[in-house]
Amino acid sequence: MAPTLAQRHLPRPARDWAEIQERMLVPLYEAVYERFEVGRHAHVLGLGCGSGLALVLAAARGATVTGTDSDEARLELARQRLLPEPQWGARHWAARVLPSEPDGGPDAAALREGPPPTLVTAFDALPDAAVLTRVAQVTGRGTPVVLAGWGPVERCAAAPALRVAERLAEPRLPVGRCWRPGGRDDLEDLARRAGLRLDGSGRVACPFGYADLESAVRGLVSTGLYDAAVRATDEGQVTKELTEALRPHVRPDGTVWMQNLFRYVVAMT
Repeated sequence: MAPTLAQRHLPRPARDWAEIQERMLVPLYEAVYERFEVGRHAHVLGLGCGSGLALVLAAARGATVTGTDSDEARLELARQRLLPEPQWGARHWAARVLPSEPDGGPDAAALREGPPPTLVTAFDALPDAAVLTRVAQVTGRGTPVVLAGWGPVERCAAAPALRVAERLAEPRLPVGRCWRPGGRDDLEDLARRAGLRLDGSGRVACPFGYADLESAVRGLVSTGLYDAAVRATDEGQVTKELTEALRPHVRPDGTVWMQNLFRYVVAMT
């Protein structure tokens, strides 16, 4: 029998991301692929590709895909999905999975070895402007770059739960990644700093649904947004306060459901 992602010896946060949390953004991935008619003539470059679900969806449409990420555990899961070992019997996609450079960006030389991307995406962690500038130099003029982030805080039911991370980590906010509400023009400003030309935007509903409270806590913690809070307090404290913040979203059958809105901008190289 083919091994599942959970059967591999990888850190729990990476497995929780792949098995619980990553799928919450599928509506965003699909909306972007529909907009750009991603198919067999496309080459999608995923910056911060995580465990590769977005790339699998693009590959299933016939696209060639390249993913890069700085988290080696997530990247190993992306390899398992996109480039499985022959004995697993799973489909082998037209894909490359590359580690990021120290600044979080892709290796420009490695990118030049394959066909130039026709679409660049940053669905999870946003890259620095310098990284986007370097990517633009590799892709050439006229390649769309999609930058995604949270929508208005009043349209995101998960905001109170995410604020737990911000509040508990406050003494150590400079250390590690932490959630903060996005500004109205944050994505546009990032594109401009990278020297990209704005060319549209969109909004997509991405509800977060979990089987139970435990799954909700594990899924949210797997995002990495609570890492600084765990260092500032401890895992037990974070779990306790996150559980309390999620209780208003527990439905009578025990499932957890939160409506959220994400937005994206399109910028051209």
